Amino acid sequence: VTDDRGGLPLLAPMSEVAGRLSIQAGATALQKANGGRGVLLGGVPGVLPGKVTVLGGGVVGLHAARMAAGLGADVTIIDRSIPRLRQLDDIFGGRVHTRYSTVEALEEECFSADIVVGAVLIPGAAAPKLVSREMLSGMKKGSVLVDVAIDQGGCFETSHATTHAEPTYEVDGVIHYCVANMPGAVPVTSAQALNNATLHYGLQLADKGLKAILDDHHLRNGLNVHKGKITNRAVAEALGYEMAEPKTALAA
Repeated sequence: VTDDRGGLPLLAPMSEVAGRLSIQAGATALQKANGGRGVLLGGVPGVLPGKVTVLGGGVVGLHAARMAAGLGADVTIIDRSIPRLRQLDDIFGGRVHTRYSTVEALEEECFSADIVVGAVLIPGAAAPKLVSREMLSGMKKGSVLVDVAIDQGGCFETSHATTHAEPTYEVDGVIHYCVANMPGAVPVTSAQALNNATLHYGLQLADKGLKAILDDHHLRNGLNVHKGKITNRAVAEALGYEMAEPKTALAA
C-alpha cells in the first residue's frame, strides 16, 4: 500500500519503532557485560561519545539517527540518494553527518563505528548485502551490528534471524543483533502505532471488499497475490514468476 508521496504508510510506523529501538538495543549490546566494547554512546565530559553508522536514510535510518543523536552519539548516515542526504542534512541541521554510499565509505564508516545499523529496504525484495564477512575483520572488537533488515534477509552477510529471548550472537568478535520483528519487543507502542496507520484502510476493505482495491490505486499497490497470480512486480521477480497486472487479476 502506498500514499500520494510514494511512501509505504502501513510499513512506516513499524519502521519508526524499529529505527528507534535499534539504538536502544545496540546500546545495550554494546555494554561490556553483554559482550560489547563497553562504550557509552553519549560519552561524558572529557570523553568522546560513541560512533553510530546508519546504512540507509529511509524511515528506519532517520529514526535510528534521531535516537542516536538524541543520546549524544557521533552519527553518520550513508545513503546512495543525494537528494535524500540533502533532506536529512536539513532535518538534522548539521547534527548528523551524511555520506554518499561507496565501497570505500562503507568500509571507513563501519571500521570506525561502535554500532552499525542496517536500515536498507527495497520494497518487496531481499535486502542487499552491504557488509561482508571479510569486512568484520576490520571492525572494532565488541562493536555491534543491528540488522533491522533481517525480515528481508538482512543486509549483513553474517546475519541470521534471532529471537527476543536470545537476540545476539558473535562473529569474528563483532556482536550481531538480528531479531526478526523487532517492534514485537514493545507491543504496546507498536500496536497503537500500527492501528493508527491501518484503521482507515481496514474500514475501506470491510465496507467495500475487493471493490475497495479496484477503486483505490494505493490499496491496489499493496496487492501481492490474487487467485494464484502474483500481482507485485518485485515479488514476482524475486521468486522468478510472471507478474499479472492487479486490475487484470482482480477482474478475472
